[in-house]
Amino acid sequence: MPKSKRNRPVTLSKTKKKPGLERKGKVVAEIKDAIEHYTSVYVFTFDNMRNQKLKDLREQLKSTSRIFLAGKKVMQIALGRSAADEAKTGLHKLSKFLQGDTGLFFTNLPRDDVERLFREFEEHDFARTGSTAIETVELKEGPLEQFTHEMEPFLRKQGLPVRLNKGVVELVAGHVVCEEGKPISPEAAQTLRLLGIQMATFRLYLVCRWSSDDFEVYKEGLAHLKADADDSS
Repeated sequence: MPKSKRNRPVTLSKTKKKPGLERKGKVVAEIKDAIEHYTSVYVFTFDNMRNQKLKDLREQLKSTSRIFLAGKKVMQIALGRSAADEAKTGLHKLSKFLQGDTGLFFTNLPRDDVERLFREFEEHDFARTGSTAIETVELKEGPLEQFTHEMEPFLRKQGLPVRLNKGVVELVAGHVVCEEGKPISPEAAQTLRLLGIQMATFRLYLVCRWSSDDFEVYKEGLAHLKADADDSS
């Protein structure tokens, strides 16, 4: 008589948690630990995130602060989503502001120092495909002496009407690389990089702040967060 599958023994030691759940659990634990070690928590949002620039900022502030960018629900669970389950009194107020592109900034820095840091933080970089051009870039007909003759085939692939004239790359007609207010194409992004034109600025905006005796909302950051939500809807 064949054995019933119901009666097969299950070795619990062999069952493994999903990597995603383990990772989320670790983040929740790290946020809860940060709550105990820092005096203030801020929700922030951002424009044109650049991972390396953020990594540099983390390194710069590691003695006084910690930054978390994780899933919205993960961060909310760690803070608490209501007064009944919040980690500390009032912390759940931050959770409703964790929407869209937001993160948590834990710090022991004075409020004025944090506000100045976020206000002055600005890192320029090259625009990526799909981002909006902040100005119109137009190349005029004539020699493009900044490019070597080996670049001519690549420039043609980016849509530039070029040719070699006595070993010099020459634009045979005017060419609009990108137009202000319109999305940047993959070819335009490559061309802007070659031209050294940076159109992206990585910026940070404070949305709200919690401390044991205070809670504050920043109007500019909140307006920016709402504008981003409207653009994505």
